Amino acid sequence: MKPDTSPAWPYPRWIAHRGAGQLAPENTLAAFRLGAALGYRMFECDAKLSADGVVFLMHDATLERTTNGQGPSAAQTWSTLSQLDAGSWHSKRFAGESLTTLADLATFCLAKGYHLNIEIKPNPGTEAPTGKAVAQLAARLWRQSPVPPLLTSFSTAALGAAQNEAPDLPRGLLLDTLWDGWLSSAQDLGCIAVVCHYPLWNAANVGMVHSAGMKCLSYTVNDRRDAQGLMDLGTDGIVTDRVDLFKPA
Repeated sequence: MKPDTSPAWPYPRWIAHRGAGQLAPENTLAAFRLGAALGYRMFECDAKLSADGVVFLMHDATLERTTNGQGPSAAQTWSTLSQLDAGSWHSKRFAGESLTTLADLATFCLAKGYHLNIEIKPNPGTEAPTGKAVAQLAARLWRQSPVPPLLTSFSTAALGAAQNEAPDLPRGLLLDTLWDGWLSSAQDLGCIAVVCHYPLWNAANVGMVHSAGMKCLSYTVNDRRDAQGLMDLGTDGIVTDRVDLFKPA
């Protein structure tokens, strides 16, 4: 096996999924504040576009699961989206919590020195425009930061657009299966990391990724034995919901 030739890795091992896992309404500022209070210094979030081109945080393409809105989020302007209740679905404690923009999350993270993994989560049919918009905004917001956000996506079109728009921002390819050509695609996209659904990792895959000069990250790891197994394999980062179970150093 070739030695790991990747550059120094600036990010913590432990990454809080959507802010605070499942302890707060995902992708809201309340979640990131709670994750920080529990000791996390890096967070994962999902970024997409409103109808008027605002980059905001939400995982789903539709509003019903995590807000009191209805229908596709892509059909709504940010003015409308910002008025939605994104907390009551989770618990009474967070009733009235609003959706947030990537710009507002950046303000929070930059003020405290937190790191961010921005998953580019395009609404259907908006892969390239979303990748371009997220990269353009992230490049501007983090232009004076020594550690930029890590941009990841399942969409090669979104990552390719991000690469074209802001080639200096680090990128990672997200995988839920090891489809044909995944490693060469990650290399072509200039990725510094491959982020796999954690059962996909084995010694051979870890070795291939490291030999290609990239890091190995895993999602979404919520069990101690799974986490230890991934560390024993030599992987480099773990995204978790269990911010209450895993205490980052």
